[in-house]
Amino acid sequence: MKELQCIIADDEPIARQILESYISEMSNLKVIASCKNAFEVMEILQKEHVDILFLDINMPKLSGLSLLKTMQQKPKVVITTAYPEYAVEGFELSVTDYLLKPFSLERFLQAVFKVQEQLKVQQPIVTTVSPEETSTSIFVKSDKKIIKLNFDTIQHIEAYGNYIKIFTDTMILVPQTLSDFLEKLPQNFLRVHKSFVINFNHLKLIDGNQITLENDTKVPIGKSYRKDVLDRI
Repeated sequence: MKELQCIIADDEPIARQILESYISEMSNLKVIASCKNAFEVMEILQKEHVDILFLDINMPKLSGLSLLKTMQQKPKVVITTAYPEYAVEGFELSVTDYLLKPFSLERFLQAVFKVQEQLKVQQPIVTTVSPEETSTSIFVKSDKKIIKLNFDTIQHIEAYGNYIKIFTDTMILVPQTLSDFLEKLPQNFLRVHKSFVINFNHLKLIDGNQITLENDTKVPIGKSYRKDVLDRI
């Protein structure tokens, strides 16, 4: 999983602390600098590779938008501000997202996922304060929403191009490959076909090259995966 290096630029200490706290919840984000003004940002950009810049607009001496206008090559930029009136100008400067203070962790995550889609990097597992919760659940992005899924509610997962279909009591479409998502799942999940992963806890029976789950969904067993399935039993 690629680590994304981040800069925070905000003249308010509390605003910087909130962003640092939010970033700490992400497994592949790292704060390399927390800056009080635009000039500190420029100094860091000259020395370090930066993937994401969380940028306030109203800063002393040089505003966030003025800074963007001076930058020929810039990282992905997420504006963080209390002023909605600069949104149009911000997007004209190709910012990825525009967060209005005070913004929630969920809204922050949406902005990060947008950056990841643009950078085409693997979505991270969101870490939480409770170790027990991280071992039993996962956050996924679907239709501009961040959804928490308990692993034991997932019955099976199906590949769908560059997406996956996650089947619980409903179906959730997630922009991620099956191989990448499988790496985030606990050991009770097993790939049984190039296009299918099942939760072994929901297995009902195996009949030839077909698995029936507890909800009577039938999933094929791929020839190259049959030994893995039988070994698991």
